[in-house]
Amino acid sequence: MTVQEAFSLSQTSTINSTITSFLELSLSSERVQPNSPYQLVSISAMLPLPTTSAQGNGVPGSRDAARHTAGAKRYKYLRRLLHFKAMDFDFAVWQMLYLFTSPQRVYRNFHYRKQTKDQWARDDPAFLVLLSVWLCVSTLGFGLVLDMGFVETLKLLLWVVFIDCIGTGLLISTIMWVVTNKYLLKQPSRDYDVEWGYAFDVHLNAFYPLLVILHFLQLFFINHIVVINSDWFLGYFVGNTTWLIAIGYYLYITFLGYNALPFLNNTVVLLYPFALLVLVYVLSISLGWNFTRGLCWFYKYRVQ
Repeated sequence: MTVQEAFSLSQTSTINSTITSFLELSLSSERVQPNSPYQLVSISAMLPLPTTSAQGNGVPGSRDAARHTAGAKRYKYLRRLLHFKAMDFDFAVWQMLYLFTSPQRVYRNFHYRKQTKDQWARDDPAFLVLLSVWLCVSTLGFGLVLDMGFVETLKLLLWVVFIDCIGTGLLISTIMWVVTNKYLLKQPSRDYDVEWGYAFDVHLNAFYPLLVILHFLQLFFINHIVVINSDWFLGYFVGNTTWLIAIGYYLYITFLGYNALPFLNNTVVLLYPFALLVLVYVLSISLGWNFTRGLCWFYKYRVQ
């Protein structure tokens, strides 16, 4: 081998080793690059991908946190009130039917909403809209049965919608929201609490059967068939029994609503008013109290 050939072979070997070192350095730098696909694949294989973006301290990003605030949920709910085409009335009707036959299935859907939309309360006001329609129709029926004029019926409608339904509903929901968060939480924490919107939904769910029984079905018995609005025994027996069933439905569906929340305990206390309800019912039958007659008198008095 000549000197020239030896020099050429040495130069070639040096070039090959340089290229090899460069390739190894490139591959090693790719493996540690923050945005490298090799690192993303290895990490994703070991850890589940996060559902929300997080900042460096592990707290959800400001955009995700703002999306789940009570104000944002309330704004979204009220905004949908103006878009009837976006409301799911078929599903709302389904809920109304199952509140009579199997209310547990309605609350199982609330579980599904929590898993998919990260909130217990309804985000669709279709149920509230249909409930308002029921309330208006049944109140007009009361106006006809009680021989009220147009102005008196309109006054009664405003009273029933804004005071009996909305006003009383806001009051009861707020009381239940405070009581459950203060006394029924398993472990008081910011991560687990009863949403006010959910408390209002529970009230609406329980109020609907009560509305149908007392404000619709009872209309056919006030002046006809049994004549509830009278002093004879069968009249106030049937009338007071409908009140017992309606209020019992309200208490039971309210209990189911809060019992469905996994972070509450001792929800059985919400069934204790049943004892008082039965006691008042027995006294009313024994003493001849007629709750339906009192309701009719109260409706006439408030619109005078």
